[in-house]
Amino acid sequence: MEREEELFALGSQSTEYKYEYDPVLLETFENAHKENDYWVTLNADEFTSLCPITHQPDFATLIINYIPDIKMVESKSLKLYLFSFINNGEFHEDVVNKIGKDLVTLMNPKYLEVIGLFHPRGNISIHPRFFYSNSEEKYKELEKYRFMNANLNPKRVHQ
Repeated sequence: MEREEELFALGSQSTEYKYEYDPVLLETFENAHKENDYWVTLNADEFTSLCPITHQPDFATLIINYIPDIKMVESKSLKLYLFSFINNGEFHEDVVNKIGKDLVTLMNPKYLEVIGLFHPRGNISIHPRFFYSNSEEKYKELEKYRFMNANLNPKRVHQ
C-alpha cells in the first residue's frame, strides 16, 4: 500500500473540520530514517482554544519538538486535531499537557516537548511546557536538561 493511501486526512478531497476536541483525528506514517536521531519542529502559529470560565478565545503559538522513533505525526491530521480545540474550554496548562500526552500515545517518540506561547490576557502571558522522554538514558538526560534550562532566557522560549 502506498503511503498516501494510508493517510486519510492527507488524501481526502474535502476536509471536514471538527469543532470539538478529537484525538482520533491524529494520523501517523512510518519514519523512513529510524536509524538517525533528528529533530522535527512543528509550529502552529494560529492555535485557538477557549477559556473554560469566560469562554473567550485564547490564542497561542504552539511549538512541538520531537525526536521520532518508528512513527511520525502527519501534519494535516495534526492541523485538524489542533483545530478541534477551537471550542474546547480548558486552561492553557491543560491544553499543552493534553496535546503532549496525545502525541506520546500516538507516536511513542524518543523525545517530545510541547510549548504553548499563549498571548497575554489581562497583561499576563502564559507559556506552559510539556516534556517527555522514552526509557533510554540519553533521552532522559535531554528531558532533564531541557526542563531545567527551559526558562533561563525567557526571550528565547522556543529553543
